Formats: sequence, structure tokens, C-alpha cells
Amino acid sequence: MPLPRGKKSSATAASKLPRLTAAATENQEEGPQVKRSSSPPRGNPKKRTAFIDLTNAHKVQISLPGRKKEPGKKSVNKTNTTTVPAKNRANLIKLSSVSSEGTSTEREKTDTEEEEKHVALPVEELVKDPLPAVQKTPSHLQRQPIPDEFDIDSENSEDYYMCPEYATDIFDYLKLREEKFVLSNYMPKQPSLNAEMRAILVDWLVEVQENFELYHETLYMAIKMTDHYLSKTPIQREMLQLVGSTSMLIASKFEERNPPCVDDFLYICDDAYKKEELISMEASILQKLSFDINIPVPYRFLRRYAKCVNAGMDTLTLARYYCEMSLMEMDLVPERGSLLASACLLMALVTKDLGGWSPILQFHSGYQMSDLAPVVRKLHLMLSVPPDDKLKAVRNKYSHK
Repeated sequence: MPLPRGKKSSATAASKLPRLTAAATENQEEGPQVKRSSSPPRGNPKKRTAFIDLTNAHKVQISLPGRKKEPGKKSVNKTNTTTVPAKNRANLIKLSSVSSEGTSTEREKTDTEEEEKHVALPVEELVKDPLPAVQKTPSHLQRQPIPDEFDIDSENSEDYYMCPEYATDIFDYLKLREEKFVLSNYMPKQPSLNAEMRAILVDWLVEVQENFELYHETLYMAIKMTDHYLSKTPIQREMLQLVGSTSMLIASKFEERNPPCVDDFLYICDDAYKKEELISMEASILQKLSFDINIPVPYRFLRRYAKCVNAGMDTLTLARYYCEMSLMEMDLVPERGSLLASACLLMALVTKDLGGWSPILQFHSGYQMSDLAPVVRKLHLMLSVPPDDKLKAVRNKYSHK
């Protein structure tokens, strides 16, 4: 029998919605721990209120700024009046008339079954979409094992400067990049230049590298950038030295720890150009090369291949001399750096009576003797020509003991 409005029995009050009473107790315990302020902590992103619907933020007791809590007054759960929709409030009023304790117990049991129904998923549902199996790496992408007789990096396993784990991959990558930077004889595209002018520029750049004590890689990269820029942009002969010095500046920034400054390059040009012209040329070169200046140079391959046969410093220096002399030859500009380095090392080995192109060199370089023969003939012809008195920077550089 329904109770009259305004009167509540003790049994009804004790048995009415024990779950809500538990929730109110939970709110009172959590309230001081999650108390929020009006502004987010410094350094943390501000939370968006739209995420309240997706979380249990509606259970949190919010303390508004400026509103003090009266002493001695307990917090009251206002869920049924503030955050619960009107439809739920009507249901609560209807349920308040039910004084049967058994009905409440049955409802709790039904709620528990509903929760278990949604939480406890069968095993079939958990294994319905298993994780995909790990696919094996394709054979053409797998790293090929290196035979023990051709392994030249294991001896440097403790020297992390030598990158023994990645050395083979690094030089394979450089060989792949070579295909992007293959040049042809571009002199027909330059109406104001010829091969002799280019040779004079290279000879001058060798002096600059020696005077500034720059790395060999810096010299090779500067000449490579000069060739690539000239292959794309016709220039006047008066600007040739500016192109070469600016390429050396860019290469120094790329390779050196302490590169020379702009004023140093203006000084070595005898102040023939202004600072604005050199900076403008630097931007022009980088734009023409699309800022891709990591060009594989012969000098890197030469050191790698000399390591394969444990070549001494005298043999390596002789191969460097051949390689540096080749920088002035226009006929050798189209040759790939790895092929040119292999040919120079082969000539040095034959000159020193240290054998020919061994199987370990063929394995690491990827070239056979038949691949090197045409380049070796060009190098031999270059060295057979009487030296030019105007081009003596390389000879002077390698003439001392």
C-alpha cells in the first residue's frame, strides 16, 4: 500500500536504493582527492569539458572557486537533483514507494547479472580476431651473410667510431645514391667555359684545401657540387671562381668541425667579389641542387677498399694521388666515385707489386677487372701526358715525404 506523501517509514528509508547510498559515500571519500581549480596546472594542457560525457567526471564533487564550505555541514549527494535527468528522477520517486526489501534485492541481483553480461566476454569473442602473424622479410631485402674470409669489420667490433655493425650497409647505400648523381660532359652547355678553365679552378681549390687544412672529403665534395651546378646553370667565366669558392664554403659547413667563415673565402678570392654576391651564389647553388648535397665521393670508397687488403699508408697515399689528379680531368667526371676509387687503388697495387684485383676487393666493390680496365686506361693516359706548369698544386702537395 503506498504511503501518504510527506511521511516515510523507517523501513522504507532503510531499504530505499542502497546503491545510491553507497555512491554518495564514495563521492564523499573521493571529493577532497580530485578537487579542481578554475585554471589548469602550469605546463599541463587544459582539459575540454566535452570529455565529461566520456568519463566518470559526473561522479566527482566539484568545488567552485569563491564558495566556501560551511563548517560542520556534511556534503550532500545532489545527483538526483542536478545531474540526473528528469526521467530518472520520476523513476526514483516511483521506486521510493516500494518498501519491499526483497524487491530491492532482486533488482540488485538483476543489475549484477547485467554488469556481468557486459563485462564477462566468452573466450570465443576474445580470440575472434587474433593478431596477424609476423611476416617474413622478403629474400631480396634480407641482408646477405658475409663469408668469414671477406669479413673486414669484425676486428673493429669494439671501436664504435668504425660503425662495424653498419659499415657494409652504409657503403651499399652510398653506391645506390651514386646513380642519382651521374654526370655527363656538360661543357658544350657552357658557352664561356672550357675544360682547361675547369682544371685551373680545381688546381686552385686544392691549394685552398691545403692552406685551410680542410678534410679531403671537403675538397671532393666542393668539386662535385661545382660540376653539378655547372651542368645545370650556364655562367660567365668571371663567375667561375665565385662558384668554386662558394661550393668550398658549403662543403666546409657540411664536413668540417670548424669551417672557415665567409670573410676567409672573400680574402682568398682577393676581394674580387662582395659578401652579398657570395651569399647569393650560396643560395643559388643549394636551390639548383635541391639542397641534396650528400654526394658520394671517391675518397670515401678509396679508404674502404684499401682496408680490404690492409694497404699501407704509402700505397694508400699513391692511390690518393691518382684520385686527386683525376679531379682535373673532364673525361673522368662522368665516372662513378666507387668505380674511380677502385681503378686508382688497382693502379697503386700494381705499381707497388702487391697483386691485382683480389676476390675480397671484388666482393666489397662489386666490380670485376673488366669493369675497371677502361678507367685504368684513362688514368694511365692522364699520367703519361707531360705535366703542365700551370697545374702543379696536386704534385706539390704529394711531393713531400
